[in-house]
Amino acid sequence: MSVSIVASRYAKSLIELAKEQNVLEEVYQDMLLFKDTADKNRGLMLALKSPVVRHEKKLGILKSLFENRVNPVSYAIYTIITKKNREAILDEIAAEFIKSYNLYRGIQRATVITTTPLTAELREQFKGIVASATGSTVDLSEKVDTSLIGGYILRIDDRQVDASLRSRLNELKLQLTN
Repeated sequence: MSVSIVASRYAKSLIELAKEQNVLEEVYQDMLLFKDTADKNRGLMLALKSPVVRHEKKLGILKSLFENRVNPVSYAIYTIITKKNREAILDEIAAEFIKSYNLYRGIQRATVITTTPLTAELREQFKGIVASATGSTVDLSEKVDTSLIGGYILRIDDRQVDASLRSRLNELKLQLTN
């Protein structure tokens, strides 16, 4: 069974459990914390994915990092997943949980990449564009990439609008070489 299917099943089960226990928001924050920690600490995920490191040691790592920082429901899931030898996909489970939570709450994540930081007015315009296209509340993240020269790239899930000068110049270059 593929990792994404397994991660999705665990994430959906965790959402249902968190809703039953009335701790959905807390578990969401815990999954954000785990994902952020895993993304910033390569060693953590290498240890969790390593077949050499014993499961008890992996559980000890998770316990020392998260037991006192997360909701007991979240920590219980870490324990269950480790006992089932699935700790290597904890980051995928956290990512799937975040996606499922956003879907449940009607939140659409989008990323806009520009050459300079956005003004408040432009930020609202981008949020309006995404909201009208998706019909959802928008969680907009911003990135600055000076290699774009000008314009922007807007990413919504697996869709991308590339209105950057770099891409237009590349298109023009292709047209001139043909």
